[in-house]
Amino acid sequence: MPDRKLIAVGGFQHETNTFAPHLAPFEAFERADSWPGLTVGESLFETMSGLNIPLSGFIDGAQQAGYRLHPLCWCSAEPSSYVTRDAFERVVEVFINGLRDMQSVDAIYLDLHGAMVVEHLEDGEGELLRHVRELVGPDLPIVISLDLHANVTEGMVACSDAMAIYRTYPHLDMAATGARACGLLYTILSGSPSHKAMRKIPFLFPLSSQCTDFDPCKSVYQAVAELSTRSGLTNVDFATGFPPADIEECGAAVVAYGDNVDAVEAAAEQIYQQVLTAEADFNFELLEPDAAVARAMANTSDKPVVLADAQDNPGAGGTSDTTGLLQAMVRNGARQAVIAVIYDPQVANMAHAAGVGAVLDTALGGKSDLPGIEPYPAQYAVEALGDGRFTYTGAMNLNSKAQLGKMALLRVVDDHSEVRIVVGSSRSQCLDQAMIRHLGIEPSAQKIVAVKSTVHFRADFDPIATETLVVIAPGIHPCKLADLEYKNLRAGVRLEPLGPVHKG
Repeated sequence: MPDRKLIAVGGFQHETNTFAPHLAPFEAFERADSWPGLTVGESLFETMSGLNIPLSGFIDGAQQAGYRLHPLCWCSAEPSSYVTRDAFERVVEVFINGLRDMQSVDAIYLDLHGAMVVEHLEDGEGELLRHVRELVGPDLPIVISLDLHANVTEGMVACSDAMAIYRTYPHLDMAATGARACGLLYTILSGSPSHKAMRKIPFLFPLSSQCTDFDPCKSVYQAVAELSTRSGLTNVDFATGFPPADIEECGAAVVAYGDNVDAVEAAAEQIYQQVLTAEADFNFELLEPDAAVARAMANTSDKPVVLADAQDNPGAGGTSDTTGLLQAMVRNGARQAVIAVIYDPQVANMAHAAGVGAVLDTALGGKSDLPGIEPYPAQYAVEALGDGRFTYTGAMNLNSKAQLGKMALLRVVDDHSEVRIVVGSSRSQCLDQAMIRHLGIEPSAQKIVAVKSTVHFRADFDPIATETLVVIAPGIHPCKLADLEYKNLRAGVRLEPLGPVHKG
């Protein structure tokens, strides 16, 4: 029996949009935002308690199984461009030193993302796992969990014994995935032989079509869950990939594990073929800003229309400071409308200095030096101020403590519209109504609620919406992947469902 085994645990998370302008330095991993900052040692257990984070779920499962746990470290940073070499090497050093300091360990669990790209290498997670594997040898079990958007690589599969991947987008099952990883480790420590298989999907599809609430992903994940319960299999998973990553192994993948090699290969092939058959269905409706606002304004329901500013999603590396959708809302005379969150620390500080009731004559957003993206000059009335400290209430980040810095609610001074803006000092995806309520606005009482998010917002905002529309205003996270100039992607991959083939 594997009880009382000693398991080393930790996590290192970053989702890298290689087309984004801002790097992720070490300080970004130290900083707490929507998730905890860099945490090392015993405090890890208290920090993770009750959170919807994979490591939290693994800890709960391990305690139930009677394992002893040795904490290494855990950190994450808001999605952005490349992780700096300095940040990567400093965090990896913490992991390696933590393992070296131990006299013995029976297994390792790591809470990873699966789409980390570093300045000097394409596969951050694979490199971390390689370092760990070299240190502990070929026989020590290493189990990992990955984000649904992981670009699963050959290195990740080779250097780990098993992996569990989120099965929901919005990611409601992060802690549950950590618990599944604990179950996989239990099986390995019980002496069960394990085979593994992977299939790489030959086409990319945008995050906007990866939501698991709808087909085709809904049906794929139902099949994944059902297969995982079959004889000869311990786990089957499907990662949809993170397409704005210009790396060779970018894209979706199927993985399967079990004690029967034929069952493992057959399961991986079944999901692979199901995804190929559904290729044409991985396309969702995308609306230009003016069309989306006009459709929202025609709504006569007492519920709001939610507009997803999907291409400026900071949760996918977007700058969160583009104003294309905001301008369309004002230009089309939207009323009882709010947009959240526009990242502009300068304007947030101005609002706090001026106070509630003041009118700022300034240019909002557009300060990330993106081609064709300009600030929006106007007069803005300061209606509320906040410190960015609140507790998330939606299912995805439930109970997490936000530390987002100065925030402000501004209203565009305009006779023909009534548009309010939540301005923030941190790039943070608007996936929870608490981010708006923090400044005294009730989202359900609005006619239009615009959020800088692609899919995660749906868990908390779809229930209050009469309709949800995905908008393609300018931003650094394109939903039309053929517009991206890939240089490192392997040849032969279709850049969109049924789209052009990358020549390499």
